[in-house]
Amino acid sequence: MINTYPLLRPLLFSMDPEAAHDFSFAQLDRLERCGLLSRFIDKPLIKPVHVCGIAFRNPVGLAAGLDKDGKHIDALATLGFGFLEIGTVTPKAQSGNPKPRMFRLPEANALINRMGFNNDGVDACVERVRRSRFYQEGGVIGLNIGKNASTTLEDANQDYVMCMKAVYPVASYITANISSPNTKNLRDLQGETLLRQLLSALHQARIALSDQYGVRKPLFLKIAPDLQANDFKFIADLLLEFEIDAVIATNTTISRVDVATLPHGNEAGGLSGSPVLNSSNQAIHHLFQSLQNRVPIIGVGGIQSGNDVRQKIDAGASLVQLYTGLIYKGPQLIRDCVRVFN
Repeated sequence: MINTYPLLRPLLFSMDPEAAHDFSFAQLDRLERCGLLSRFIDKPLIKPVHVCGIAFRNPVGLAAGLDKDGKHIDALATLGFGFLEIGTVTPKAQSGNPKPRMFRLPEANALINRMGFNNDGVDACVERVRRSRFYQEGGVIGLNIGKNASTTLEDANQDYVMCMKAVYPVASYITANISSPNTKNLRDLQGETLLRQLLSALHQARIALSDQYGVRKPLFLKIAPDLQANDFKFIADLLLEFEIDAVIATNTTISRVDVATLPHGNEAGGLSGSPVLNSSNQAIHHLFQSLQNRVPIIGVGGIQSGNDVRQKIDAGASLVQLYTGLIYKGPQLIRDCVRVFN
């Protein structure tokens, strides 16, 4: 099938990034509802893989952040992803940071965003997941959870546990996001003391929920690419101690080394896209060295081609997720990435 995205991209890139996001999804949802989207998209490539007890139709997923509220699940599934990660959701709805809060850096195939966990609240998201056809047909949907901006670090554990309880019945897996740079002090949860407290709280909550529902849902942790090399050892130890099922490496970066001279290059927020590829791969490598295949790694950050996926596999990733690459390359990137896996 002809790849039409290069023809559409100039129109989308002429719009404000957040407006283009909303416009794109409005059109995708409209096409999906009337049954036409599948006519423009090749059938999903099926390369089944089992990770953490979950059967994925292929190893390429959607990273959290693109569909924060679960409003576009069926359209996204039609694009060919093997799994979708929805969120980040918080206990209460919040509007996020003031606009403008998303910026393109096309010279670097990158984005900077400071969205700030804007979402309608966890309960609204769970209801949308339930209504989606992809969920009802057994599609793999991860729910990415976080804390409200108004919640102090001292009370953060309560927000994460509250979200876990809400998403547990519908989530294929649950991801604790402690690595967004756009909620004040959130990344402090990556420190050894606070991380131990959070993972302990989630571990205890999952034991109770597993008993309640008769099923143990996998729990993932999403980390930043800006950690020091020696941080990965204690993170790996805590993943093992609290039986965390997988680690997602990585979120966006606060580094501006490769983009500081570009327009918008020094905007506040998290940088994603090609400039984060190497630091993400280094994080995957450090984790793999520390974990020795005992905990799977999901590679995220900077994927713009199948070759980028190969680098993440070589570093130790079992699955990958896309976000910014999808905006720059379009849905064809999903197929290009799936083909890399044996």
